[in-house]
Amino acid sequence: MATRLEVQKTYKLFINGQFPRTESGRFLKVIDKDGAFWANACRASRKDLRNAVESARKAQTAWNNRAAFNRSQILYRIAEMLESRRVEFEQLLIKQGTPNGKAKAELNEAIDAAVYYAGWADKYQQVFSSVNTVSGNYFNFSVYEPTGVVINIFGEDVNFSDYLNAVLSAIVGGNTIVNISSANTAPYVITLAETLATSDLSAGVVNILTGNISELISHAAKHMDVNAIVSINLTEAERLEIESAAPNNVKRIFQYNQLPEKGKTPYLILDLQEVKTTWHPIDSPIAGGNSY
Repeated sequence: MATRLEVQKTYKLFINGQFPRTESGRFLKVIDKDGAFWANACRASRKDLRNAVESARKAQTAWNNRAAFNRSQILYRIAEMLESRRVEFEQLLIKQGTPNGKAKAELNEAIDAAVYYAGWADKYQQVFSSVNTVSGNYFNFSVYEPTGVVINIFGEDVNFSDYLNAVLSAIVGGNTIVNISSANTAPYVITLAETLATSDLSAGVVNILTGNISELISHAAKHMDVNAIVSINLTEAERLEIESAAPNNVKRIFQYNQLPEKGKTPYLILDLQEVKTTWHPIDSPIAGGNSY
């Protein structure tokens, strides 16, 4: 009896809620922890990056205009989806080389992060916004607004928990994102994309590219329609490349070896927010106006 050949998967990109192959037709081999061929992963090109940024920009206004409570519901739905597929994710991480116990812990932290940020969605404004004390016939108050389009760049050996925390802390505040990571992460990041695509998340809010990081860093840093870059575990040369190119349009830059406090902190949300202050005049009672 003939031996059945296993169907080898090609992990595609995730752009605008769809799973296209790279426009360049290139791919990289994904190798498992034993050094055996595992799958093919698309090697994203500069054009794929432009398409992803365009998708993120188009989705940003509508995503930000959603009620905060609705964003909370969607993030909680992501937690539900991850919980139902946790065995699959654990197996992917283990096959990639993460020890059994650590894989389970990473999944626990990632799922808990989705619940954590779902809880913050309709609360960070109330906690951190403020009415400011000023001297004069006026008052002012400050609120937070999303930075816009954020690119996350992940170096080698970034764990799944940090990856998901970077995603959630950005989108919970109304930003849209483009994630760039190596081809070796494709099995779990594109499987995550499959989860996001069925979790009520609007198309274009999260876009995921895999490939050769060094090939895309310069283009990401120079892109004039990107408002912020968050990187985790890059080399010193890669960090310097971002720092030299990103100021062209005054991008915010945040560089980490790993996320602080395992990613669970509302200050990661605030990093990708702009403060908007509104000034309101008060009529002077001396001049016959009303004080209120």
